[in-house]
Amino acid sequence: MSLSVCRVEWDLAAPLLRNIREKVFICEWRIPKKIEFDRHDRKAFHMLVCDDVSQEPIATGRILPSGEISRIAVLQSHRKQAVDKIVLQGLLKIAQELELKEVFINSPLDYVEHFRTRDFYPLGAVFMEAGMPRQRMACLVNKVDMIKCYLSH
Repeated sequence: MSLSVCRVEWDLAAPLLRNIREKVFICEWRIPKKIEFDRHDRKAFHMLVCDDVSQEPIATGRILPSGEISRIAVLQSHRKQAVDKIVLQGLLKIAQELELKEVFINSPLDYVEHFRTRDFYPLGAVFMEAGMPRQRMACLVNKVDMIKCYLSH
């Protein structure tokens, strides 16, 4: 598997990022479009992963200056390849560059254990967001094990 991974700006890459997020969050997860695309997209730092063979965008994610990681989406055809690790690694690198001490993600309950294995810990009570139960998970940026988030390509 050969992939290209890059940080992109919303204004330049919005059609590619939207395409991935629409397929994953709107079509698969049934998140309403008005909730999926919000005012935070313009100020967020975005990662884009493309398959070098097909030249197709396959994954994305974003991090806000506040440290909130969100919108990690991987096309179904590439989920067994752990592409989410690549996205998370890129977002954590941005957090380090921003000199953030902590990052957090509002994880669907089904993914809490997934984030625990990447040095995230639960914060607060379970809450509802976009009609789904979620758990806020946080991670100290200087404590994260980047090796757990690394996948060579």
